[in-house]
Amino acid sequence: MGGTVVAAAEVTDPVFADGIIGPGLAILPDEPADGGRVVVVAPCDGRLMSLYPHAAVVQVDDRRAVLVHLGLRTAQLDGVGFGAVVGNGELVHAGQPMLAWSPAQVRAGGRPTVSPVVALQARVDDVLRLVGPGDRVSEGQPVLLWS
Repeated sequence: MGGTVVAAAEVTDPVFADGIIGPGLAILPDEPADGGRVVVVAPCDGRLMSLYPHAAVVQVDDRRAVLVHLGLRTAQLDGVGFGAVVGNGELVHAGQPMLAWSPAQVRAGGRPTVSPVVALQARVDDVLRLVGPGDRVSEGQPVLLWS
């Protein structure tokens, strides 16, 4: 999704900030002026192995998976403000729409909208950040390179 890059260490959830589940970064999403939905596209080619209204895990191969988590503590919103565009288990391609959400509704529910993107269980040295804190990114722009 388009937005502004935030360092993982600045995310207020220690699971993401401390890299407990893997290295990554976060995106503070651009929001439509009308408070409408933001489309989230697949970060890479793979199979959706875990799909929730607020998060998706794309399995790239037998050792690599990427998590996109929309906002923080958003599982507690029971899907309000979120919607899946594809189904669990489906193959997706980088740039393909997979989720849609309303950051305005999430914020109204008292949750931060900053959204982590994590290379699950990766070694820090194997993941190159292609963008840095404060950089603006557009929908579908590569942000991490996992060697």
